[in-house]
Amino acid sequence: MAPAEVYRRFARIEAHGSSEIYEDWAGDIAEDPEVLELVAGLPRPKRQPNLVFAAARLHGADGAYASFRSIVVERWDAVRETILARSTQTNEAARCAVLLPFLAELPQPLALIEVGAAAGLCLLPDRYSYRYSDGTRLDPADGPSEVVVDCHLGSGAAPPRAVPEVAWRAGIDLSPVDVKNPEDCAWLETLIWPGHEGRRERLRSALAIARREPPRVIAGDLNEALPALAAEAPADATLVVFHTAVLAYLDQAARTGFVDLVNGLPGHWISNEGPQVIPQLRPLPQSVPTGEFVIAVDGVPRATANPHGRSVSGLEISG
Repeated sequence: MAPAEVYRRFARIEAHGSSEIYEDWAGDIAEDPEVLELVAGLPRPKRQPNLVFAAARLHGADGAYASFRSIVVERWDAVRETILARSTQTNEAARCAVLLPFLAELPQPLALIEVGAAAGLCLLPDRYSYRYSDGTRLDPADGPSEVVVDCHLGSGAAPPRAVPEVAWRAGIDLSPVDVKNPEDCAWLETLIWPGHEGRRERLRSALAIARREPPRVIAGDLNEALPALAAEAPADATLVVFHTAVLAYLDQAARTGFVDLVNGLPGHWISNEGPQVIPQLRPLPQSVPTGEFVIAVDGVPRATANPHGRSVSGLEISG
């Protein structure tokens, strides 16, 4: 897809109704030949709007498109360096709320492995409090958390019965985020879209929890590192490999290799990805709302979810 169409689609589908600033920036870039030429000169995986926008904001872009354009055009070398050095490691703790119903239904305790873990904030589902729209209120075993996640339950979605018990946890990431490194944490904040102040506050609180008990996240390719890491999980805990918005960044061969690998492990696999990312999922969903992810357990689609964890709904599937 040409860069102009990528940014038009982002404005129309992803940013619309979520971030007015990003909707404006994406729509204006699509009609700006000079900026499009700069973006087109990036390696294909680095052209994504989230990454380009965050890099520009890190260098001072804010508000109107004129500010973004000025930073990009006048400071392109610095912006480009950030784009090439960083990635979209959106570490949204609220995603735990849409995964919790499926984690809680498995035999407890759990041994969690997250691939594409970034700072590992989603490896801490037992450290957060949850408030579901049906009135369900769940807190960690030692009391309410400073991170409180609100989640809307749509049709066909049931809340979890309890916060899962986690006996062991670890993650894999190409470039793990150090929760004690101010620059790494500042990048995570920059990845949060303009206007999403609640997400920003939640990130800061989740990082504070992670600093007190840093999740183990090893550096490596997920297909190469997963077998050895899975072998470390305690035998008396249920192994769960999970991920959100990760496999889209792999080529098709690597995705297929991962699906084969995770299906061969002695445990369970929970994926939370775009509806077209894992074609091996069966049965196929009848329909997925635009912009929603599909949550699947062991390759079987179970629900759709907001990418940032705001809502989850049951999923009708074909026979």
